[in-house]
Amino acid sequence: MGPHLWRKLSEALGEEVTKSNFKGALERAWERQLPPPHIHSNVKQPKSPLAELPFPDGSVPLGSPFYVERDGLESVCYETVVKPASLIRIKAPKLMGKTSLLTRILAHAQSQNYQTVYLDLSSVERAILTDLDKFVRWLCLMVSRKLKLENRLKDYWDTEILGSNDNCTVYFEEYLLPEIDCPLVLGLDEVDRIFPYNQVIEDFFGMLRSWHEKGKISEQWKQLRLVMAHSTEVYIPLDMNQSPFNAGLPVPLLEFDHKQVIDLAHLHELNWNDTQVKELMNIVGGHPYLLRLAMYEVYTAKATLKQLLQDASTEAGIYSNHLRSYLEMLHSEEAQGLKEALKKVVTSLEPVELDSMQIYKLHSMGLVHQQDNQVMPMCNLYSEYFRRVL
Repeated sequence: MGPHLWRKLSEALGEEVTKSNFKGALERAWERQLPPPHIHSNVKQPKSPLAELPFPDGSVPLGSPFYVERDGLESVCYETVVKPASLIRIKAPKLMGKTSLLTRILAHAQSQNYQTVYLDLSSVERAILTDLDKFVRWLCLMVSRKLKLENRLKDYWDTEILGSNDNCTVYFEEYLLPEIDCPLVLGLDEVDRIFPYNQVIEDFFGMLRSWHEKGKISEQWKQLRLVMAHSTEVYIPLDMNQSPFNAGLPVPLLEFDHKQVIDLAHLHELNWNDTQVKELMNIVGGHPYLLRLAMYEVYTAKATLKQLLQDASTEAGIYSNHLRSYLEMLHSEEAQGLKEALKKVVTSLEPVELDSMQIYKLHSMGLVHQQDNQVMPMCNLYSEYFRRVL
């Protein structure tokens, strides 16, 4: 190995590099993400786990090897989205993989040369969500922009005679759909965001249901396919003939089973046996995010499985930030009454009966399993932590 390489590494690291400590210096340069010197040698550069394995935060990106398919559920969605006027409803609590599946459905549609639009309703300002006309205008404008079409709301919006829903429908029917002249898949994520706003929810979801019904008889509307993701059933009574929540294909996302957890462990290059998988599932169940976070920590050697499980529900554990964020939500004004409701759940040895609104909200947050009108903690991690802090 030439002295010029040692000199370059010495300058980069700010320390003297010699033949005897060259390999260790190279590893330190890699860890600090310093530009490596041009090396022609048999020295194998160590792999950086963090470079290969991104921190599990939010949805699983397209192309990621860490996406676990759910026993053919994806195939059913792919077959459905290419059918005229199809409607797909993805339902699951928070952090269960709704967005990951939604983006894959849209990607499949794109592979069929369809146009796709993804809209995350959690990002919409409250001032827009509380006004139906503003909200459907926002929808039309965002779809236009995503399709790279000119904003022509002024040309199609008739405020003197037509209502907001009719104007929105006309904009899609006479401008957006004819302009692209191919199937359009509209993906609406986090539609729960609209549920609290009575002045919007009934009319907006009634409009979506009417679009779905139009597709059964109209060639124009057959081109539109809807994919919606939500955390709970809508808790505002809707006319069954005007609700999109009793039409189309329902897609509930369940927790991972034992085999899927083993598959996920293998994807993380963890050679775990059944006992180790059962120990982890005993704490976090089959919750995709909690499982991935544990596997990330073990793979990157930040913690052993034994230590991770021992500290799981404590402030020293890997889930402390996740658990604390839930605790802050329970103390917020929007969660009024939920703290006492969850306390009742985690301190009981049997499933607990709560009022419908409390069940909807706690289930939506991903904190409880629902069994008819009764609930129990989603997993032992939540049970242990909230029993202590509440």
